[in-house]
Amino acid sequence: MTAITSQARRNRWAVSFADLLMLLLSFFILLQASGQKRDAMLAQVRQQFGGRAIAKDMELHAAELFLPGEALLSDAGRVQLARVVAGLRPGRDVLDLTSEGTDPVRERFDEWDLAAARLGAVARELKGQGLRGDRLRIRGLDQMDGASGKGQVIRIGRAAARPR
Repeated sequence: MTAITSQARRNRWAVSFADLLMLLLSFFILLQASGQKRDAMLAQVRQQFGGRAIAKDMELHAAELFLPGEALLSDAGRVQLARVVAGLRPGRDVLDLTSEGTDPVRERFDEWDLAAARLGAVARELKGQGLRGDRLRIRGLDQMDGASGKGQVIRIGRAAARPR
């Protein structure tokens, strides 16, 4: 009988450890749930007071916007960017423009130059379509993320407002 109680006494730490793990798991589940509720509530408040809910980042595939191997916008690309500007024009948020990945190149550009030129062309077109220039920020290029075969992706996302 002493052997059983001695064995049980040695294994009590496992029960305490399991309790700790369950408490931590519960804490993180509650933390995640409360964050989602807060975001949904703030979006509803914004809509009730005439504001717009903050959208997620937009991903635009460069192959759909540009002529192959060039930094020249196609007509379809201009139309697509005009739709983007129509949705963003009323806001005051600063927008970050980033580029990830690369597309196949021709003789005129290497992959890095083509990605940078395309990002600049998107910024110029957004400004030309009526978006204020002080709302646009061009961020760095990241070629490594495009290795998954998606090609070049241009992201337009809302940034934190600049301090005044």
